[in-house]
Amino acid sequence: MKFETTPGWLPFHPTPSKPQLILPKGAVDAHCHVFGPGDKFPYAPERKYTPCDAPKEKLFELRDWLGFERNVIVQATCHGTDNRALVDALISSQGKARGVATVKHDIDETELFALHHAGVRGVRFNFVKRLVDFTPKETLMKIAHKIAPLGWHIVVYFESVDLPELWDFFTHLPTIVVVDHMGRPDVSKTVDSQEFALFMKLMQQHTNIWSKVSCPERLSKTGPKALYGEQFAYTDVVPFAQRLIQDFPDRVLFGTDWPHPNLKDHMPDDGLLVDYIAQIAPTEQSRQRLLVHNPMRLYWPEEHKKI
Repeated sequence: MKFETTPGWLPFHPTPSKPQLILPKGAVDAHCHVFGPGDKFPYAPERKYTPCDAPKEKLFELRDWLGFERNVIVQATCHGTDNRALVDALISSQGKARGVATVKHDIDETELFALHHAGVRGVRFNFVKRLVDFTPKETLMKIAHKIAPLGWHIVVYFESVDLPELWDFFTHLPTIVVVDHMGRPDVSKTVDSQEFALFMKLMQQHTNIWSKVSCPERLSKTGPKALYGEQFAYTDVVPFAQRLIQDFPDRVLFGTDWPHPNLKDHMPDDGLLVDYIAQIAPTEQSRQRLLVHNPMRLYWPEEHKKI
């Protein structure tokens, strides 16, 4: 089937730079996607955007180029609850990838076990209204209780302004909860703003809640820029990620978000995103936790015990 990409769609960077930062052995890119290819894995009829194809081969090639050893592949909204592209990538990874799926509330045990065998370890609930249609919280809670016995966790994606109305739902989920992209704070405000303070309070009061310190390119107002002859990326986002890494060192993850769907102003250089890690996790110990110990504990717990 032939799909036409959304007008103005920005394709992923064709030649990302080689990072200056050498990642620790076993580093995990804990948030990335695969799209299609559409002629093999069609995009969902209910999708709100049509991306360019971003197949597993390109993702694994990027993984090796950047210096990661593993991936966590998150089901994208353009594929809906059809997880075939995700499962195909997981199986092809030879154990080097885990997945976060999107499922329907009436999924049965056989289907869940098949996803688990393929490498799925979580489900994603998306509350960003411009990307998905509303799903009743009662329906999502049914899904949560179905996947909890498997030891899976729940990834939640939302805008920071919506946290107050989502608070009770998040805090009653029966699993580990991983928040995408720091809850999308408004980085034009300070790290001590009331908005971000509420997110910090959520994590302080609920030790089952983790956060990805990913996607500075989505949050930044300044973007990547050159300072004093060196390249510093997304500096306005740094204080928010640093605060989370400092206060919750064992509950943070990082991912590239390749192939960066729905960006409007620029397409990031993935090598620069890796070098950004040195700004938010400046010590070897903090990078070891962020990139190895934390994702291994969550996605490969059987192997983490051996580290």
